[in-house]
Amino acid sequence: MMNAEFDFDKMGGLLPTVVQDAITKEVLMVGFMNREALERTLERGYVTFFSRTRNRLWTKGETSGNQLRVVSVHTDCDRDTLLLLVAVQGAGVVCHRGTRSCFTESVAQEMVAEAGSPGDPR
Repeated sequence: MMNAEFDFDKMGGLLPTVVQDAITKEVLMVGFMNREALERTLERGYVTFFSRTRNRLWTKGETSGNQLRVVSVHTDCDRDTLLLLVAVQGAGVVCHRGTRSCFTESVAQEMVAEAGSPGDPR
């Protein structure tokens, strides 16, 4: 996989990257990769992101030991988003809040109901 194959232009040089457990298929987190982060991820086999707040690369688990080993890399049909299937190493904690997944909070059912049914023209 070459970086030239991906559309880094849509989001200012970044690719949204979904991280999913390779065995359970649980979505663990979403991060962003620039070209350098993608290259490092592919070279080393561990997930490296570009931090938009710190404006630098960071390898997931570099301080906690809860690294994400890449099992496979996929792209969407527009080649502007990545899906990484990973093996979680360490204690199995992925989220900075101490949980396995960053997706632990449910949206209130009332909020979903407000959106209406699929045929609702709202």
